[in-house]
Amino acid sequence: MGWMFTSDVEVYAGAAEAWLLRDPVRNTAPLTVLRGIRAGLWGDDVLLAWLERDGETVAAASQTPPHPLLLADVPVDAVRELATWLIEAERALPGVSGPRAQAEAFAGAWWRPEAGRRSERLHRLGALVPPRPFPEGTSRTAVADDLRQLVGWSTEFQAEAGGVLPVDLTSLVASRISREELVLWEADGRPVAFAGLSSPIAGMSRVGPVYTPPESRRRGYGAAVTHAVTARALAGGVTDVLLFTDLSNPTSNSIYRKIGYLPVADYAAIRFT
Repeated sequence: MGWMFTSDVEVYAGAAEAWLLRDPVRNTAPLTVLRGIRAGLWGDDVLLAWLERDGETVAAASQTPPHPLLLADVPVDAVRELATWLIEAERALPGVSGPRAQAEAFAGAWWRPEAGRRSERLHRLGALVPPRPFPEGTSRTAVADDLRQLVGWSTEFQAEAGGVLPVDLTSLVASRISREELVLWEADGRPVAFAGLSSPIAGMSRVGPVYTPPESRRRGYGAAVTHAVTARALAGGVTDVLLFTDLSNPTSNSIYRKIGYLPVADYAAIRFT
C-alpha cells in the first residue's frame, strides 16, 4: 500500500505502535514522541506516517512542527520513497533526525540542501558506576516551584544543542515535572544541574536532557545528576536505560562511558537550508 499519512494519533498508533515496540531501544525517540502527542503536547499540523508492505507495517516516521522529521529505525530504501511523497505533498521540513544512515538517505533525497548537522550516539547502560570523584551535593525531584528555572535551563540546552526551539517550553517542562521526570542536583543549597528521565515504555527509559549552566561546569555535577536519574530508573525496574550524546563533545561522551554507558548506534539531526 505504500506510505500512509494521518494526523490522528490513535490511527497512527494502531498501525505503527506494535512495530515500534519490537525494538524500543532503537525506536526510543519515536515512542516517547508518540506518548507526547497522546498527552496533547503537540497538536498543530502533526504528521504521522507508516509504510505497509504485504499488509504489514515495516516503517514509521513523524513530525511535530517546528521540529524536524523523526525517523524510526526503518529500511533505507523506504526513506527515499518517503522523501518523494513529502516533496510531492509540498510538506515543509526544517530537517530530519534519526539513525545516521536513514537520516543521510533522506537528506540526500530531499530537495533542499543540508545546512548543518548534529552527530549523536545512542548509548545503553551496562553496569552503573558512581562518578569519580563524586561531587558535593544531593539530588531531588523537581517540583512546581522549579518550573521557571527549568524552562530557562531547557531553553538554554536547546539553543546550545542547535535544535529548533518551540515558542514556549513551559507546557513540556510542566508536564515532565508533573510526571516526576526531572531531577535537580543541588550544591550549597542551590540547583546547579538537572537531568530528565522519560517514564518507562516497554521497560525502556531515556535520560535527557542533561544540563549544567556554564557557571557550574567542570565540577562533576552533570555526571552526578545523570548517575542519580539512572539509579532511579534501575530502582523502578527499568531494564534498558538509554541516553544520546553529542559526538562533538568528547568530554561528555567520556563521562557517560565512565559511569557505565555503552554505544549502541549512531544518529544524526540534519538541518536544511
